[in-house]
Amino acid sequence: MAEAADFQGTRPSPARRWLRRTASAVLGAPLLAGLLAVPAAGAAPAAEPAKAPTGSRTVDVSLNTLTPSVPSEDDTLTVSGTLTNRGKETISSAEVDLRVGPQLTGRGEVDDAAKRSVYVPGVDPVAVGGKYTVKFPKLARGISQDFTLTVPVDKLGLDDPGVYQLGVSVSGRTTTAPYEQVLGIERSFLPWQPEATDKRTKLTFLWPLIASPHVTAETRSDEQQTPVFTDDDLAKELAPGGRLEQMVALGSRLPVTWVIDPDLLASVAAMAGKYEVESGDTTVPGKNQTVAKQWLTALEKVVEDGKVIALPFADPDLASIAHRGKAVTGTLSHLQNASTVAATTVETILHVKPSTDFAWPVNGA
Repeated sequence: MAEAADFQGTRPSPARRWLRRTASAVLGAPLLAGLLAVPAAGAAPAAEPAKAPTGSRTVDVSLNTLTPSVPSEDDTLTVSGTLTNRGKETISSAEVDLRVGPQLTGRGEVDDAAKRSVYVPGVDPVAVGGKYTVKFPKLARGISQDFTLTVPVDKLGLDDPGVYQLGVSVSGRTTTAPYEQVLGIERSFLPWQPEATDKRTKLTFLWPLIASPHVTAETRSDEQQTPVFTDDDLAKELAPGGRLEQMVALGSRLPVTWVIDPDLLASVAAMAGKYEVESGDTTVPGKNQTVAKQWLTALEKVVEDGKVIALPFADPDLASIAHRGKAVTGTLSHLQNASTVAATTVETILHVKPSTDFAWPVNGA
């Protein structure tokens, strides 16, 4: 009756209002207590503040410019960057130095040098020093300072042509460590070639023409043994605007090395003639001969004066062959057969002699 009276717009009696307030307070008290208790019971411990870096990680050194990138003997090398004190204390008597050397031989040494993030005594070269330094009376905590180092190239001690490790370090003192020490370092690389070479290094792009298989092992029982495709999706990639059509069009304008899947060539060549496409429990005639012929004609034209690599036919598992092939009799000979068939396929369809000295393992394995 009370609810009905409320809905009808009548004013409830004072006693009824008191009963409602009392009931709300009684029901709300446990709920409020529970809400207040949940954060206290489930609260995670306060995270400890991150520790400030120490040693040669105290100062973050970033390199912004290095000019000239390949200096000659008469040049002056200029290196600019920024120092940021990440430690807890002010650094006094800060000095920025350039360290050059040793010469790095091979990709392995370059990778090892790039991975080092701290100063390593005996491994990192001594500083050029002298008047070729930048000094700061102090580096306050959390404050950044820009610097520029200039050093004549003939003062760097460069010898044979090659790539040299280049480092910029900052040393200084703190209240808790009142002796000079390296507090930050950043490394880069300095190519050195004092004289012009007789022959410049040439570059190329490996341009892969690879696709998933679309031809089944089945053929029709007619005299031509008409091939059967699982679907007609390959035609979409060969048609204008399709992936393979765009690869040929773009590659024709670039100095590329064509890396060709011979199974793709054989599939397109089969599509250029009479072929069938699976459709449920039966097959239907394929209708994309024109698209296939146009793509092959365009590809043959662009590769006639180029470098062509034929991948092993049927995409064998090269990673498995490399790791276990010698232990399984006949495996390596099958790979040789795949390379031989690949060369024959490319030469027959594109009329160019390909190289078979390369492979393209799945996912770069």
